[in-house]
Amino acid sequence: MRLLESVPNVSEGRDRTVVDAIASAFGGAGARVLDVHLDADHNRAVITLLGDEHALEEGLVAGIREAARRIDLRRHEGVHPRVGAADVVPVVPLAPDDRPRAVSLAEGVAHRVGSELGLPVFLYGGVGAGHRPSFFRRGGTEELDRRIAAAELEPDHGPARLDPRSGAVLVGVRAPLVAFNLALDGSVELARQVAAAVRESSGGLRGVQALGLGLRDGVAQVSTNLVEVDATPLHALVERIAAEVRSRGARIGAGELVGLVPAECVVSAATAHGVARPFDAHGLPTEAALDAAAGAFRLERLAADRVLDWHVRRWGT
Repeated sequence: MRLLESVPNVSEGRDRTVVDAIASAFGGAGARVLDVHLDADHNRAVITLLGDEHALEEGLVAGIREAARRIDLRRHEGVHPRVGAADVVPVVPLAPDDRPRAVSLAEGVAHRVGSELGLPVFLYGGVGAGHRPSFFRRGGTEELDRRIAAAELEPDHGPARLDPRSGAVLVGVRAPLVAFNLALDGSVELARQVAAAVRESSGGLRGVQALGLGLRDGVAQVSTNLVEVDATPLHALVERIAAEVRSRGARIGAGELVGLVPAECVVSAATAHGVARPFDAHGLPTEAALDAAAGAFRLERLAADRVLDWHVRRWGT
């Protein structure tokens, strides 16, 4: 059976012990924990999982339970928008034929989180009404609570009230995406201007979501999700951000890959930068391709195990 991916995001990025306990719960039924990315400024962890339906369903319910037990949103501070301790829980089909399985898994997890854990669940993306997480996050937990109380929104599963400690859970189905951040030496306002210039919703690049954020050390950041990797190559997004920053008289800093990256993004960047043979005999990026992509993405290094396909080939059936 082909494997599915899931990339739950939880609202803790500073306490490694807490995140490790949550990640262990996610992987406790047999799913592979491929990557755990902590960000102290965002106060968020992104955990990448690979497994069959049973391992992922049991693991996702257990991990959401552990996140709700260990994270108190009333004490949470961080620059990333969120509405839940286990904020978003996407299921990702790795091939088009796997989409029905992903939908069934997401719906099963959502039902169990609502009925067994007593948390309100909203469906997004390829299930439910198709909204993006930002539809539910705007205004934060207070605004979401108001919208529920005013009957503007109704959870798809669970109680029609927001848990003050754990918030809500957004469960969805989506295609593989890339979460990528770029630092710059300008102000937060400049980062917001650049984010507006590159995101699709304000006339920028197709498939790009972007926010301008200020980090604790005074660095500004353009935080992006590339949700259509076929529409806008990652290296093209990085080049566009750099151009927008330079046009405003500032300098671009280092890139940050959050989680894993599909091989096609690496190969596309390598090809654009002159690598003649970016694939090896197994269809994975070569060392030359990884090095070229690291330069294009403004990363110090891009290891083979940061490529999603490397894990799929290793663990897939």
